[in-house]
Formats: sequence, C-alpha cells, structure tokens
Amino acid sequence: MTVKVRFAPSPTGRIHVGNVRTALMNVLFARGQGGQVVLRIDDTDLERSTAEYEQGIKDDLTWLGLHWDETFNQSHHFDQYEAAKARLVEAGYLYPCYETEDELDRKRKIQRAQGKPPVYDRAALSLTDAERAALEAEGRTPHWRFKLSGGRIEWTDLVRGPSHIETSSVSDPILIRADGSYLYTLPSVVDDLEAGITHIIRGEDHVTNSAAQIEIFEALGGKGAAPQMGHHPLLVGKDGEKLSKRLGSLSVKGLREDEDIEPMAVLSLLAKLGTSDPVEARSSLQALAEDFDLAKLSRTPARFDPADLERLNARLVHEMNYSDVKERLAALNADSGEAFWNAVRDNLVRVRDVAEWRQLIDGPVTPVIEDADFAKTAADLLPEGPLDATSWSAWTGAVKDATGRKGKDLFMPLRLALTGQPRGPEMAVLLPLIGAETARARLLGQAR
Repeated sequence: MTVKVRFAPSPTGRIHVGNVRTALMNVLFARGQGGQVVLRIDDTDLERSTAEYEQGIKDDLTWLGLHWDETFNQSHHFDQYEAAKARLVEAGYLYPCYETEDELDRKRKIQRAQGKPPVYDRAALSLTDAERAALEAEGRTPHWRFKLSGGRIEWTDLVRGPSHIETSSVSDPILIRADGSYLYTLPSVVDDLEAGITHIIRGEDHVTNSAAQIEIFEALGGKGAAPQMGHHPLLVGKDGEKLSKRLGSLSVKGLREDEDIEPMAVLSLLAKLGTSDPVEARSSLQALAEDFDLAKLSRTPARFDPADLERLNARLVHEMNYSDVKERLAALNADSGEAFWNAVRDNLVRVRDVAEWRQLIDGPVTPVIEDADFAKTAADLLPEGPLDATSWSAWTGAVKDATGRKGKDLFMPLRLALTGQPRGPEMAVLLPLIGAETARARLLGQAR
C-alpha cells in the first residue's frame, strides 16, 4: 500500500503555526514512508473562500518547503457530494429534519435540566409524509442528519492508541444545512475516498468527528473503507493557556515578512514539540523526516514558546554561509563581504539584524570615551593608510606598549570608542571595514 495523506486548509484566512504543525506531521509521515501528500483546498464555503487566501496558503507552504504531490479544490466536486447525498438518502442513512435552531436549543436546555446529555432525539424520524409536507408549506426547508448506528466505534489511533466512541452518546451529525450548503464532514469523506487517502493525521479536536466519519466511510465505501487515523494534541502557550486567540499573530506570512524567521526554524520547532526528542535546529526537512515518529507524541498538549523559535532561528543564522545570504544582505543594503558576515553572524537572531551591525561601519556611531587622553594616544598610534586583518593586533600591541594597559582595560575602551557598543563582532574584522580615517575621528570623540 502506498501511503497517501492530505492536508486540507480552508482558504478563508492565512495559515498559522497550528495549521503548519498538522501539515508538517502529514508531510513527515508520508516522506518517511515514500508516500504522497495531497493538498486539498476546502473551499465549500463559497462566501468566505477567496482565491487570494488560497494562493497565500500555497505560497506559505512553498516557503516552508512543505510540497505536495496532488492538489484539488472541493468547490469543483459539488456534483460528487450531491451523488453521495442521494446514495445516503436512498440507503436510509440521511434523513431530513425541520427544527429551527431555537427549537433545538430549547430541547437541549430541557435535556440538561433533566440531567440528560443534550443529544438529538431523532424526532424527525417520526414525522409522517403529511407532517413534513405541512412543515414545508410553512416555508421550512430541512437540514439533513446522518443516522449513527448507536454502537461503539473502535479504531487504533496512530497517536492515541486503542480508541473508541459510543455513538449513542452523540447527536446524529448534520451533514447538510437548511440552505443546502455542506458542512465539513460529508465532502471530506467523499474526497478522501476518491483520492485514495490511506491515513488521516489531524488535531485531537476531531476525535468525536472521526467516529461519525468512520460510519460515513463505511456507508459509502463498505466495511473497512475508513483510512487509518491519528489525532495529535493541540498547541498551547508556554504557560499552558489556549493558543487559539493568539494564532493570528503567528501566521506564516507574519513569521516570514514581519518577524524574518527562517522556515527551518519553524519546522524544527513544530516537529519536536510534544515529543521526548530535544528541540534542535535542523537544516533540512529530510533530517526531520528521519527522526519523525507519531508514536513519540505525548498525549498532553504541546507548549509553544516564541522564545524557542527565536533560539532556533539564531542557531540557523549562525550556521549560514555567506553564499546563502548574499542576496538577502544586498536587499538590506548590508553586504560588506564574506569577512564581515562571518564576523557578525554569531551576534544575530535574524538575518535582518545585520543592518544594525552594518551601521558600525557606515555610521553614524556616537563614541563612548571615558579616558580622552588614552583615546587620543590610541588615535595617534593608529596606522596610516589601508588597514587589513593584521592591523588590529599590531595597533593594540603598540597602544599596550605606550600606555601599559592590557586585557579588558585595553580592548574595551577601544571597542566603545569605535563602535559605541560594549560587545559585538570581532574588532580585527571591523577595524579594516571602519577604515583608519573614521576610526581616528571616533577616537577623538567625533560621531561618524
């Protein structure tokens, strides 16, 4: 059997880290077994779905390196959903219901007051043809529910292990609204059957849905038609709080454009959250796939801490070669050559931070001078003409001999005068880039 998974975002907004974690698990699972990935665009909500969001999702996934083998839109499959509806109605699985939302809400309140679970009472199944005709004459149009078996649905979950749902404890799910629009459940089953999906990997908030969908799979495809399923714990904040309201600020677009986060930092973190593996920066999706195993996932929610993302991002930036970032540095007007990049990269969290260190060369820098006499002596001893990689050592040696200073007392005042900063890249690299003229002016207290 060729493994085939799907990631199914709705083009009603941009994808965020929660979506990416699910997409990543599907990709790593499939790639680790030589399988295929389907990108299914769940755009049955024609009013809220847009081509702009759809393209944005594809752009975000491409930037992350989460590529797919096939893609299709659910909005192209309405004829198939109608055919599935007809089959389910004919087989007695799908039945019309005429209650309004207010009527259903009243029923639920009464059930709760009686200490009963708020499960739909299937009153619609008792309606006669005449009663249905009378309701429709009032202008009511039915919504359609799938008739569950009322038995226990069991499956071996790829994450949770042996799992079951008693369908007698849940309401028959609504598959089609009164306005004729489809909810998620039926189109998803129809498309999974058509696409030959073998494994469904998604959040644990779908566990109850899965029991109903397994019965719909079997109603349409026969016994054993349902794919294998895995339900992973959801993300929470670093303190355990729900992350849902904050996910908008963690969109992929925002991480890429506003935060300048590297794609592999995002993937490295999300691949390891909720597992016993250490969270480490990895340079490729293949490296993550080699370690990935759904069995490693904990049953507890995974904690997402933006500080971890920054730490991983910094590690990746520190390991970047100049050739990897040359074009990006040029776009930032911060390309001072390979020696400069190698000197500053260990001080960066993001690539764009290089612009701040580039200012040490271009200026203006306000010198920090605590001992003007020492600074003037150093200025007088600064070599004339072009400086090179050996100039810092030769110059500081001369200053040491002239002033008797050494160690921190020697080097820190020079760094503060030349850069205005108490720490930063190696001065041996910065000094030739700053140049003798500018260096001398800063040592004399001039902001340049």
